[in-house]
Amino acid sequence: MKSDFLIALTQLAAERHLPRETILEAIEAALVSAFRKEGLAADQNVTVKLDTSTGDVKLYALKDVVEKVEDPQKEILLAEAQKIKKDAALGSTLPFEIEPRISSRIAAQTAKQVVLQRLRDAERELVYQEFTDRVEEIVSGVVEQMEVGRITINLGRAEALLPREEQVPTERYRKGQRLKVYVLDVQRTPKGPEIIVSRTHPNLLKRLFELEVPEVYNGIVEIRAIAREAGFRSKVAVAARQEGVDPVGSCIGMRGNRIQNIVNELHGEKIDIVRWNRELEAFIARALSPAEVAGVELDEEAKTATVIVPDRHLSLAIGRDGQNARLAAKLTGWRLDIKSSTEWEEIRKQRQAEEEAQRIAEREAAVEERAPVTAVEEAEVEVVEEIEAPVAAEEEAVAEEAEEVVGAEVVEPAAAEEEEEAEKVPAMSAEEELAALVLEEEQVEEEEAVPLETLGDEIWKVPAGIPDAGVIRFAEDILGEEELPGRGRRARRPGRRGRERRGGRGTRR
Repeated sequence: MKSDFLIALTQLAAERHLPRETILEAIEAALVSAFRKEGLAADQNVTVKLDTSTGDVKLYALKDVVEKVEDPQKEILLAEAQKIKKDAALGSTLPFEIEPRISSRIAAQTAKQVVLQRLRDAERELVYQEFTDRVEEIVSGVVEQMEVGRITINLGRAEALLPREEQVPTERYRKGQRLKVYVLDVQRTPKGPEIIVSRTHPNLLKRLFELEVPEVYNGIVEIRAIAREAGFRSKVAVAARQEGVDPVGSCIGMRGNRIQNIVNELHGEKIDIVRWNRELEAFIARALSPAEVAGVELDEEAKTATVIVPDRHLSLAIGRDGQNARLAAKLTGWRLDIKSSTEWEEIRKQRQAEEEAQRIAEREAAVEERAPVTAVEEAEVEVVEEIEAPVAAEEEAVAEEAEEVVGAEVVEPAAAEEEEEAEKVPAMSAEEELAALVLEEEQVEEEEAVPLETLGDEIWKVPAGIPDAGVIRFAEDILGEEELPGRGRRARRPGRRGRERRGGRGTRR
């Protein structure tokens, strides 16, 4: 019997992945339930001891040592206890052996059910403790069952649940497919521990790098940040802790075999590996790769970075549906505002204009904000103004008189007298002025007229060198207008009567 019992115990422990001590405790608890079902020590505290070497079962009733007994089935006096055991004391417990016997089939079936239930509980507790220690780790399993909105994955000793929100939208799962999943949480339920796993968590990518890249697993290369859009694209920022190690090259591997294994596990998801930099401007510029960055301007208060890229790289920096810009923002933790070079130049000019306007406004405000004069100084200013006002007015009047004297024309005494006389003459009407004007013109014409007798015969002589000398023309053509008598005075246009007196020839033919 000894051999059979030990073989059965060892086999059960191997099948259930449980220690032998746990199985022994379950068998002892099952035997206690069976003895009570049989009616032995029904009202007593009993325990069972199983000898693994011999396979013998011993049943004990436990009694507490007290001064006054109230329940003889569970208590014993101190004096009686000391007779059985000399060192017995109040509050201690003494075991009393009872002859075990199980004769009914019901008691045996009860013992079997208790053993199985205890073993299941022990298994569940063991699985819970095991996967609680593996939270945030990666495990491998096989797709076992596919339901609407959830997938059950067999992890060997347990089953994991992959919810819809943790599934990659671009992946298609099939029964029997092997997957690597990330353990999110472990919960206790009446049916056992419930394990929640994920395929979209960014740390899944980190654990895959630890599996494929020894430098990451050993800590030589550190993953500083991860930004992921599961199924489409991811960005990983890496830094080397050891001098002389290329973190990007270590993650890519020889001919890209390391990164290719990770891409295959993620079913073709694109992965960009970026070198982490302590300088934030350089890190942001690298995070937007493969686009080229011309400059980065940081706003510490708003935690916003303005990134300037060449015009031809604007669409590349933003990415399809803004994917590249979103991942770069998640990777750096900053809000990115991407501008083209042309747009940035316009913004820069506008800023310069605003800054110039602000400087002008500040200068004007500084002038206005000068220290105000005190009441005493204002009174002194008013007194000075009252004193200086008459003097300034007098000086201004003198200056005006001097200007009038300098600008005035010198008037002769005779002219002055004529002006005075003219002022004394009464004003004439328009008809009288017209008649006087006509009379004056006639007088002038009479004075200018020269009798032909005074000119003599010389007028008929034609000087040499005059063209068309054979033709007699006016005297003006021969003597010239200046040599004629009366031509030295002011020349006036002949009036209507003068033209009639000259025979109607007012113009030269």
